[in-house]
Amino acid sequence: MSAEAVVVGVGELGGLFAHGFLRSGLTVVPVRRRDPLATVAQTHPSPDLVLVAVGEDDLDAVLASCPVTWRKRVCLIQNELLPHAWQAHDLTTPTVCVVWFEKKRGKAVKELLPSVVHGPAAARLVQALTEVGIGSRVAESSDDLLTALIEKNAYILTTNLAGMRTGGTVEELFDAHREFALSVLAEVIELQSALTSTTVNADAILTTVERAVQADPAHQCTGRSAPRRLERALAHGDRLGLSLPVLRGLT
Repeated sequence: MSAEAVVVGVGELGGLFAHGFLRSGLTVVPVRRRDPLATVAQTHPSPDLVLVAVGEDDLDAVLASCPVTWRKRVCLIQNELLPHAWQAHDLTTPTVCVVWFEKKRGKAVKELLPSVVHGPAAARLVQALTEVGIGSRVAESSDDLLTALIEKNAYILTTNLAGMRTGGTVEELFDAHREFALSVLAEVIELQSALTSTTVNADAILTTVERAVQADPAHQCTGRSAPRRLERALAHGDRLGLSLPVLRGLT
């Protein structure tokens, strides 16, 4: 019997990873939104990995319902991801992929930077991405992974949230509205630091954000997910007692 990869959520990203798993020799078990995980686990109790490819708002419910036999095999690829999201469900060593590419329906994959992978199934995810022509690297440590997560969150949140006011492309945001963009980035970094109880290197994060901007300067800053991202950011800020005046001014 070939190794199995359960893919929970078979949208654009989940489908792309599933393609990579198939090309690398794994049997893919797709799980749709309406499929109870416990039922799937009865016939697939010990997959080699379980890729959770649902959206940010659905992640908590999926992890809460994750069968016991799957828990050490979980792989996560969401934006806005930080350790508290999986630690809340007693997942100690998930495999995490910081996705630095975009896949929209009917469009080719657009890479910004090499994706970063860490965890027990890191080699499987790197191989799958390689099979579909996407660059990645394995993080050297959990600290390296955390830095990569914060950098990606900084890019996504800054461009999405600042774009709610400015519109336009990421290049226009950092050229024509640079002071405003940096003020949003500063509060995003403050939030990420508080959520992870770490001291963040703001200059290094800015460097990575600007590399991502330069990799796809025509990328639109914001989309339909931006208001919900702002809601989540402010909810975290409220819970942590952060003022975040720039972000609150976007409501």
